[in-house]
Amino acid sequence: MKVPTLLYWRGYVEITVRKGHVEAFINALTQTGIPVWNVKPSSFQTAEMKVLVEDFHDLRPHLQRTGCRIHVNKRIGLPFQMIRLKRRRFFAVGLVLFFAILFLLSSLVWEVKVVGNVKIPKEDVLMIAKQEGIYPLQWVYRMNHLDKLSQQLNRQLPGTAWVGVDRQGTTITIQVVESSIPEVRPLLSPRHLVSRTDAVITSIYAEQGRPTVTKNSRVKKGQILISGLLGDTENSQSVVAKGEVKGLVWHEYKIEVPTVQKYKVYTGEIKDRSYLILGNRGVQLWGYGKIEYEKYDVVIEQDPLTWRSTKLPIGWMTEHVMEMEERSEVITIEEAKKQGIEGAIRDIMAKYGSESQIISRKVLHENQENGKVYMKVLFEVEELIAEELPIVYNQGE
Repeated sequence: MKVPTLLYWRGYVEITVRKGHVEAFINALTQTGIPVWNVKPSSFQTAEMKVLVEDFHDLRPHLQRTGCRIHVNKRIGLPFQMIRLKRRRFFAVGLVLFFAILFLLSSLVWEVKVVGNVKIPKEDVLMIAKQEGIYPLQWVYRMNHLDKLSQQLNRQLPGTAWVGVDRQGTTITIQVVESSIPEVRPLLSPRHLVSRTDAVITSIYAEQGRPTVTKNSRVKKGQILISGLLGDTENSQSVVAKGEVKGLVWHEYKIEVPTVQKYKVYTGEIKDRSYLILGNRGVQLWGYGKIEYEKYDVVIEQDPLTWRSTKLPIGWMTEHVMEMEERSEVITIEEAKKQGIEGAIRDIMAKYGSESQIISRKVLHENQENGKVYMKVLFEVEELIAEELPIVYNQGE
């Protein structure tokens, strides 16, 4: 028999017909137009079938005439679900209220983010956005279209090349692309470029000003390398001297390296101490007891509570107490020398610039005493030697 439509919405039951004349019962249903389907004989004088709820009460006359009895196995469909919800009306009301509140909360803007801004303050962007209706606890349906909001923010925020507005759930993200404005350089007073140390010139490039020394010439500290005065004594003009001057400079280092070097190693044993942070005070919650480690390091991990982008004066703090051991390693004399020289080279690069170049080095003195290597090393370094010196005029000039 043809299966009726909209079974779930109309509701149906799965029944078992037993005793009596089962075949006569099925034929009677067919003749009267009551739809049944999935008819399966399960045993002698017994059959399973499905029938709509609306036709269930019409089965009684046919049951009496054929002497059959029925047993309802399953009740399926929306009508039975509604009956169950009616019995648990408070649960149903709570479920409806839950989804209603969830819908309302998802229709609000809870957070407004500003990304991409470097020179434009975030507060200025949020202020203009609030004037356009973008702010926390705003209804989403009351906001203009995102493209229109982007155009309005771009028009009202000075110094922006483009502003994009994007919504992901309850979060609005404002993407700012700032205009590339040429940097306004401050006006400099006329000045010379002088040598900051004694050196031998290896290269000189004068971008502006008059060079007063040449390559391979020896200069003293404070000597003018590129003059900011152009012309002669009668017709002169002062400018800001610019350029690059490199020279050979000698640095003497006294190096001391122990041959027995100590370092610490973590054993992997850790004890945590947890605190509840209230303002500037902490209340210990876990991790009481004496630290049994002989040597240890303490690493502090803080986890403050936040609301939007604001840190609240409450949170958690965990102290990780990690056991460590000190170990020693004996190195050779050659390894100690290498470490000392490498340390001196790193110091030169840090003090005089990474573009400095070590030309040569010479060990002037070397000695081993009391488990240490002592050296005096002379480094020949090519480095930038120019520094600025303002031109000062007398009041009578």
